[in-house]
Amino acid sequence: MMGTLATVLAGHKIRTFRDRYRAEVTGDIEAVDGVLKITRIRVAYHLRAPLAQHAAAREAMERYLVLCPGAQSVAGCIALEHELRLEASAD
Repeated sequence: MMGTLATVLAGHKIRTFRDRYRAEVTGDIEAVDGVLKITRIRVAYHLRAPLAQHAAAREAMERYLVLCPGAQSVAGCIALEHELRLEASAD
């Protein structure tokens, strides 16, 4: 998921170097009918980019999931939650 979003961001000329882009991922594992299953994945993306690119970053966030093989493989089986936390940078 992180790689797909990075690709979409790159299409908007938004840099995703390690010092600018990271993700925190958490999830829930629950017993469903006596079997442990991953039921939810939460991803908080952190991106440092110039203010002028924030709208494009939000737009990329809105459309990357349908392009993501990993997300599409588990959609409908595991609830996916994602958010983008933007921070302004000078360049």
